[in-house]
Amino acid sequence: MFSVFAPGLFAGKLAVVAGASSGINLQIARRLGQAGAHVVIFSRSEDKIAAAVEDLRQDGCSAEGFAQDVRDYPGVATLFERIAVTRGEIDIVISGAAGNFVAPALGMSANGFKTVVDIDLLGTFHVFRASHAHLRKPGASLISISAPQGLLPFAYQCHVNAAKAGVNSLSQTLAVEWASDGIRVNVIVPGPIGDTEGMDRLSPDPEATDALLRRIPLGRYGGKDDIAALAVFLSSEAARNITGAIMVSDGGQTLIGAGGVAAALGARDPAA
Repeated sequence: MFSVFAPGLFAGKLAVVAGASSGINLQIARRLGQAGAHVVIFSRSEDKIAAAVEDLRQDGCSAEGFAQDVRDYPGVATLFERIAVTRGEIDIVISGAAGNFVAPALGMSANGFKTVVDIDLLGTFHVFRASHAHLRKPGASLISISAPQGLLPFAYQCHVNAAKAGVNSLSQTLAVEWASDGIRVNVIVPGPIGDTEGMDRLSPDPEATDALLRRIPLGRYGGKDDIAALAVFLSSEAARNITGAIMVSDGGQTLIGAGGVAAALGARDPAA
């Protein structure tokens, strides 16, 4: 079977992955590392990052990690400076830190809304803005991890809808502004991905799972490697002419719409 996970594909490259203590982002880091890149990961929890680095190293990756909140721009900027001083120019940046919870707009506090926007949208700006001075020019690849909520209005997800729509627009704007530097900026939109914290929240019981699966034309959840493969492709020379793209990997869910998700979440709407 064909695989994009070619050993040596990123030999000598440096990749930084934000929000990579678990889930999709950790798998992206793993596949970049197994393809030869030295991988630097960071997220808020020092303990989780330490465990993730150990996990990556056990899988043969050259990896290191740091505890850093993407909402803290001075801290993010200092971290990128440190990485550049010790490791050199950065070839790949993945911005994947995210927050989410299920709530109707009238049941959500202003602070709850702000927290998700700060992590997802402001965090993506911080990561990309702080990285720019240290990127390989030309040749760097930046990828933001978005969500279907940025493309469709999901009920009980107004905070994520707003944040991810902003991530999509920000990424495409940077793709235009930074193209003259030879920097590519793309977006990956994962649909429902099994065995992730996000799906545990959105699909915590068989009823919710069935409602979601009925709205996926391919009839299955995606896997973390489906997203990692897309990230590897977009980071490689095979995608050298692709920038500003919003790449959806969701089994066709967004072709149908968000109704199934709204129905699944509506059963747990405290205001219903």
